[in-house]
Amino acid sequence: MSNQLKPPRWDIKAIIAVIITLCFIIILTLYYWLLGLMGLIIAGAIVALLKLQDLKQKKEVEDYISTLSHRVKKVGEEALLEMPIGIILYSENYDIEWVNHYVMSLTEEESIISHSLNTISETLIPILKGETDQRVISIKKRRYKVITRPEERLLYLSDVTEINIVKDRYVNEKTVLGIIYLDNYEEITQGMDDQIKSSINNEVTNLIKQWGTDHGIYLKRFSSEKFMAVFSQRILSELEKNRFDVLDKVREIKTNATIPLTLSIGVGKDSTDLPELGQMAQSALDLALGRGGDQVAIKKPSGKVEFYGGKSNPVEKRTRVRARVISQALSELIRESDQVFVMGHKNPDMDAIGAAIGIMKMAEGNGKLSRVVIEPDNYGPGVIRLMDAIQENEELWAKFISNDDAVEFVTTNSLVVVVDTHKPSMTMEPRLLNKTDRVVVIDHHRRGEDFIHDPVLVYMEPYASSTAELVTELLEYQPNSGPLKVLEATAMLAGITVDTKSFALRTGSRTFDAASYLRSHGADTILVQRLLREDLDQFNRRTALIRKTEMYRDHIAIVIGDEEDVFDQVVMAQAADTLLSMNDVKASFVAAPRLDGYIGISARSLGDINVQVIMEALEGGGHLTNAATQLKVPLKEVELKLKAAIDDYLEGGETE
Repeated sequence: MSNQLKPPRWDIKAIIAVIITLCFIIILTLYYWLLGLMGLIIAGAIVALLKLQDLKQKKEVEDYISTLSHRVKKVGEEALLEMPIGIILYSENYDIEWVNHYVMSLTEEESIISHSLNTISETLIPILKGETDQRVISIKKRRYKVITRPEERLLYLSDVTEINIVKDRYVNEKTVLGIIYLDNYEEITQGMDDQIKSSINNEVTNLIKQWGTDHGIYLKRFSSEKFMAVFSQRILSELEKNRFDVLDKVREIKTNATIPLTLSIGVGKDSTDLPELGQMAQSALDLALGRGGDQVAIKKPSGKVEFYGGKSNPVEKRTRVRARVISQALSELIRESDQVFVMGHKNPDMDAIGAAIGIMKMAEGNGKLSRVVIEPDNYGPGVIRLMDAIQENEELWAKFISNDDAVEFVTTNSLVVVVDTHKPSMTMEPRLLNKTDRVVVIDHHRRGEDFIHDPVLVYMEPYASSTAELVTELLEYQPNSGPLKVLEATAMLAGITVDTKSFALRTGSRTFDAASYLRSHGADTILVQRLLREDLDQFNRRTALIRKTEMYRDHIAIVIGDEEDVFDQVVMAQAADTLLSMNDVKASFVAAPRLDGYIGISARSLGDINVQVIMEALEGGGHLTNAATQLKVPLKEVELKLKAAIDDYLEGGETE
């Protein structure tokens, strides 16, 4: 601190007074020199007194500053050594150079100087290297926040144990709302004797209430099929650990029906706004039901959704009444639009092309111009023969347009119908979704977290074998659609045939009804077989993949291709299908590099293992028995991720 202090205001006044007095003495001396001399002596004495007073004041200030500086220095030294915050200086090699007493009390060593920072915590060095985002470490059952000063190679450790306890308590006591729904209670109990129906109702009610009592959940039944559940985040964490075993308990209830009773739960969490929690719970329940039921969906305010369960094979629940209502609603939307654009997913398969042709036919029956959006460079080899046949039919081929042309022609009053997918990122042309507010989604996959924003009509039935089956049913309720051409009916039948593996998997009575309708309209089964034929090279490549099969956990076949060998997704899917026909194989997974630089995985199962759940863990999706994903990571890492996802699924009790 500077010793040059500004004089007080009264010193300035005194100086002015002295100057005025001297002037008066000088004037007085001119007339009375003796009086002037005496006045001068008196003035000198006054000045001397003022100077002495000023020096005394400065000395007092200097003494005060000196004492204060000493105290501050002493407090700083004591704070540095004794304050309850850890201070560590470390070397370039992450060895300890100096610590205060507080850090010494955290270790059992007498001296930790020159020791590695790992002596205090093995997490410190990764934090300093930026290898982890973690900033809180544990030492002797207490938690410390790490504050780094890399330029000084300095660390501060601040005890945040109590703060974290309060924080954890706040999080754990947050309110969580759930809606519990008995998926097929009405279907199972329909036509039952009242006594049997009452018995099943009592058993289900008692089971759910006992489950709620065991976990401290408040339950309120507000309809024959629905319960409201109120609990905390802590209880939700417990339920997640046992993966909502209430799903299994309800499924084990014995009924006279051939299908088990199942349960779905929608949960809203991480919000203090109760109406928002309720909306999230209802939205999560809709999502769980859209994925086939028998599962739990947990939704956060960010929109992120977590799923548990969903391991039972979806049972056909849709009715012809619903198909008729959807068909009529779609007809109205078509008539209100100026034109219709239909598109499937990228690299479309037979199902996407067949369903798109069916919607196009429906639009024409309602008197509207309709086009199918397709990019010739972006459809897989599995549909090359079909597209070649379409190109030979000039009238039909004229109704197919490219992505860029569709974006140019679409208007705000156009209707865009998306088939065989519900994920905006997977559509043939995502830009079309932003050009109009009139979007319809028709799909047979289980609904995922990523969904097209605010469609005007959604027809999603995970119980259907294929989207072509759904569209065929819609066509049946179109009085003005007109007869299908042979190639159109054949394309739709080919879509059903491919997705059902020639009617061997995921088929219901409605699947055969749809096939019968298409056959009556001229669908050529011989042409379907020709379209599905493969060449010798494709067969050999599939065989080469199958040779790499490794059995994992007894009943799971895994194939990992070579880094330098690129495969088409269709070949991988065919290899997975072939493996599924082998003895003792309950599920198959085939992973190999693709032409686009991604590592593709095709997954298949016979229903005992839900490959959709496993693929969703790897950012993919699909059906219980048919799923896939693609990852932009090294092939070796894909193998590790795949096996980890399988282990997590099996160890979580997801198998039947």
